[in-house]
Amino acid sequence: MSTRIAFLKGHGTENDFVIVPDPENAVDLPPAAVAALCDRRAGIGGDGLLHVVRSAAHPEAEDMADEAEWFMDYRNGDGSVAEMCGNGVRVFARYLQHAGLVAEGDLTVATRGGVKRVHLAKNGDVTVGMGRARLPEGEVTVVVGERSWPARNVNMGNPHAVAFVADLAHAGDLFAPPPVSPASAYPQGVNVEFVVDRGPRHVALRVHERGSGETRSCGTGACAVAVAAARRDGADPAVTGLPATYVVDVPGGRLVITESPDGEIEMTGPAVIVATGEIDSEWLETVAR
Repeated sequence: MSTRIAFLKGHGTENDFVIVPDPENAVDLPPAAVAALCDRRAGIGGDGLLHVVRSAAHPEAEDMADEAEWFMDYRNGDGSVAEMCGNGVRVFARYLQHAGLVAEGDLTVATRGGVKRVHLAKNGDVTVGMGRARLPEGEVTVVVGERSWPARNVNMGNPHAVAFVADLAHAGDLFAPPPVSPASAYPQGVNVEFVVDRGPRHVALRVHERGSGETRSCGTGACAVAVAAARRDGADPAVTGLPATYVVDVPGGRLVITESPDGEIEMTGPAVIVATGEIDSEWLETVAR
């Protein structure tokens, strides 16, 4: 008889995820299996997968176990491994609360991008300490069709190219990764954000996430955009000594990003669990081959 593997479905500003609780790291999830689970027609469907593992049980997180009990083993929708996912961390924390594993308030989550501090608020919002942005030197250019834009290289534990454009439609269909040059700036690929202004410290974006395509939201991308906008606007907190807060509209909702003078960035937004179910292990073994 086949066994069944529990899963949940959740989203943060419509960046949606398949959640697989696996405290002891006993479920085999090769790239083909993850891609099949995230397939929107033949699988459950999602921009990515959140594999919920105790840090002590995962070789990539053992050294973080003293700081964070739980490790977010995050995978992109194509099955590839990613360092971080800001919306994913919020949904991951919401799952832990949903399962009774943590309470409202503060907690820590281990990720490949380091240990992230999270706050579960009473109003349902989740705030994640996203760490500091790195701004690698060198010019970067993003191209769509006959248009091209200079872009800001921002690393939030994963790489981003942020381009300010006149119209979000100029991003095109985003079915394929927009060409970014020089290729040497992003040897592991890149997330590309196209950004327009909506008002003072208020922007909107579209994003192509590496390994997933265009998504309804990208948390690390929203942080990268806020950092790039603050530098463009002369509002670098390290220079002004004042926090810079930007409202970032994404296709799936709204995120609020604050960068402090010490460089630490916080992201606040919703996270929702929408369904629970079971995966047939025989099917999973078949698609994993």
